[in-house]
Amino acid sequence: MTHPAIDSQITFLYTHDLSQTARFYEEIIGVPLKLDQGTCRIYQLTQTGYLGFCQRQAATSPPPESAPPEAIFTIVTADVDGWYEYLKERNVTLQDPPSVNPDYHIYHFFLRDPNGYLLEIQQFLHPF
Repeated sequence: MTHPAIDSQITFLYTHDLSQTARFYEEIIGVPLKLDQGTCRIYQLTQTGYLGFCQRQAATSPPPESAPPEAIFTIVTADVDGWYEYLKERNVTLQDPPSVNPDYHIYHFFLRDPNGYLLEIQQFLHPF
């Protein structure tokens, strides 16, 4: 017997400021809001892939820019340079220009969202 079908996927992350996070992902990254549940917002990234943010009640600050990532959220695209220019035009702080990582055979760059999460914009040089 095979396992039942997986219809879609949602990755949920916590945020200390849901409004600021919503502005960043809706206005800067440009992903559509699929569902607003009040304290959680779910964004549609692909036909069946979603990213959700839920308000965390604790009044602690996000990690500093130098903190090691607890998670890396990767957006896969064929136009890494286009994303770099798009985000640069919107005054988003980008860590470094796009570069090739020969160990993983990818072309990519990193940035942090308002929560301190590490985002990677990436292209596989040898698609799997």
